Amino acid sequence: MQAYVGIDVHRRRPQIAVMDESGRTAVNRNVPNGRETVLGVIGDLPVGTLVVFEAAYGWGWLIELLQDYGFEPHLAHPLQCKAIAAARLKNDKVDAATLAHLLRTDLLPEAWIAPPDIREQRAVLRHRAQLVRLRTLLRNRIHAVLADHGCDRGANCFSGVGREWLQTLPLPEGARRTVADRLEVIDALQAVIDRLDASLAAVAKADPRVKALTALPGIGPPRSPL
Repeated sequence: MQAYVGIDVHRRRPQIAVMDESGRTAVNRNVPNGRETVLGVIGDLPVGTLVVFEAAYGWGWLIELLQDYGFEPHLAHPLQCKAIAAARLKNDKVDAATLAHLLRTDLLPEAWIAPPDIREQRAVLRHRAQLVRLRTLLRNRIHAVLADHGCDRGANCFSGVGREWLQTLPLPEGARRTVADRLEVIDALQAVIDRLDASLAAVAKADPRVKALTALPGIGPPRSPL
């Protein structure tokens, strides 16, 4: 008999529901995260069993586990799972069973499961984006310090000329130390960002899809592999 598995993924304890062809929920169990605990619930199911889970926090290990054991994974699109979002009774058991039901009835709104190499590239690009946001935050903090002392500069404070200008400012010792510390962190971040850009450029150069994407306005090499 065909089984359908719905997994409500969480950081520490996923909820796993196993439903049969008739829609009866045979198992609905909450277990700690881990290969052994998940397989303790679904490990005896036959190869090819359909398993669905939402694209939520920390699902990479789960997709690898399911594929390793011959299950057929399906990724539910979280924004389109209206049946879960609109449920009057909201708890992990209901969510896991609803996922299994949507899979069983062929009503599941699916998202694409990217292959491992694409997921790895996405992780690198997100890492770069986070570093750029942190760099921007630090730059804005420096502008705030300068504005507090009436000497903010509209032009770039972080180029060679801008750095020289910063050195000439009559700032109090605390403000000067704050600016210097933040510049030091910015420089460290920039070194990592430059290294990531070089790595991403090498990936982009070898991928013909990137060449097609970068022909579109607003898309440059660092973001195009995403």
